[in-house]
Amino acid sequence: MPFKQFDRSELIIKPLSERQSDITRDILLFPEDPLPEFEHSDIAKLAAAIRKAKDMGASVIMMMGAHVIRSGVGPLLIDLMKKKYITHFALNGAGAIHDFELALAGVTTESVARYISEGQFGLWEEPAYINEAVSAGAKDGLGMGEAIGKWVNEHRFPYAETSLFAAAYTHKVPVTVHVGIGCDIVHEHENCDGASLGQASYADFLIFTESVSNLENGVFLNFGSAVTGPEVYLKALSMARNVARQKGRKIANFTTAVFDLHDIDPASIHSEPDKTNTLYYYRPWKTIMARTVADGGHSCYIQGRHRETVSALYKALA
Repeated sequence: MPFKQFDRSELIIKPLSERQSDITRDILLFPEDPLPEFEHSDIAKLAAAIRKAKDMGASVIMMMGAHVIRSGVGPLLIDLMKKKYITHFALNGAGAIHDFELALAGVTTESVARYISEGQFGLWEEPAYINEAVSAGAKDGLGMGEAIGKWVNEHRFPYAETSLFAAAYTHKVPVTVHVGIGCDIVHEHENCDGASLGQASYADFLIFTESVSNLENGVFLNFGSAVTGPEVYLKALSMARNVARQKGRKIANFTTAVFDLHDIDPASIHSEPDKTNTLYYYRPWKTIMARTVADGGHSCYIQGRHRETVSALYKALA
């Protein structure tokens, strides 16, 4: 090759015990805990749509950003999975890392400001076990999410009972991971194999697309994923509709919901914003709440913090 590549063997990798972590497992919310109060008129409507989807055997997909796991609601999501209200979870790579760290060490999240100055950000030994899990899973033809869940279970992590990935592996519910190469701290490590990572995450994309194929009469929830979630969902839906159309079926009558912090008028979400509006470039609006439900679906927007909104949806369902 004409271009020199960075030599990862020169990196100093420190044990996780030397990292100052910002979040501990004390933040976790369990079903028996007093849950935060949050009210929104669309929560009850969403719960009804999810119950209907469950009764009809349709997909209920929850796409989320990493901050959902960091907010401590993992045990609530596990309970919704066990009750068969959520049939598929989809995350980015960072979400998988937070779940993995909490299951392994009971802590997660480092100060970017502090550790990037030291040149130590992300360079911790234990999170890189994810790379080993993915490489092993890829050899067995597993998707990335299933490979991580299998690894957590088989290696008997101390806090595996609160891992969404471990629970999904046990209950045979798909949890898919949709990565961008270079986006996650585990990509810094010498044991990261790009071929295995790509193979496993692409397998997850196809697993996700299969779930989207069953979205008629179902529900698609997007919690805080501004780029990865909408873009992966868009391509998967196009693929699913392409095949469904050939078979004389439609994927049009379903419900979508976006949960985020942007101040958006819920009455305006059903048509995409004008290009002069900076929110035109906010993908969840035009992709999830407008374009993909334009043929007969329904959408809603719920503004709030994940710890509160997930708790509210959980209470409405469980």
